[in-house]
Amino acid sequence: MFRRIAIGLIVAVAGLTIAGSADARRRHPIDATPFSHAPCSVLSGRPCTPSFCSVLNRGPCIPEIDYPYGENLQLTIESAPAKDDEAKYQKPDHDLDNIGDLFAALRSCWTPPQAQAAKEGMQMTVRFSFKRSGDMIGPPRVTYATAGVPADVRDGYFKAINASLDACVPLKFTGSLGGALAGRPIAIRYVDNREIDKQKATP
Repeated sequence: MFRRIAIGLIVAVAGLTIAGSADARRRHPIDATPFSHAPCSVLSGRPCTPSFCSVLNRGPCIPEIDYPYGENLQLTIESAPAKDDEAKYQKPDHDLDNIGDLFAALRSCWTPPQAQAAKEGMQMTVRFSFKRSGDMIGPPRVTYATAGVPADVRDGYFKAINASLDACVPLKFTGSLGGALAGRPIAIRYVDNREIDKQKATP
């Protein structure tokens, strides 16, 4: 008799516990998304990942996969590279298969303005993206230029950047690299480290 009562009490307690847990889950659903990848708004006070999706989508969106090369590829190109870096400025003689190949191809494209129209120490950063085919998605956009530089000098560098990139595209990507790069932003900082003042002073 006592055994039946004890078993009945155990079953009743277990039932209440399960029901309570189910009710708690309904009231406080468990987010299976890791907090570091959880989408959020700019006003959110917790660690999260900004999300982008269609205006027709009811809920937040997160990328299906993490981009293996980082969200923003960044490259610095000097007008006069050091001798130790000259190999990095040689265009690969094969289809571009990795980020090193891409950077070398972009470095090899650069032709700075003539000394008469240039400024020593000038820096300009542009941002753009590639299609899978190796063409650019739209023209480059200037995101930074050295302050205090005359407008004609700034325009000269921007024209030189556009001309250099136009002469190189479309780049020949392998299928894997083209798929990984397509639509990803690339920021290139051009640095004119030539001794331009000395060149101008030389008759």
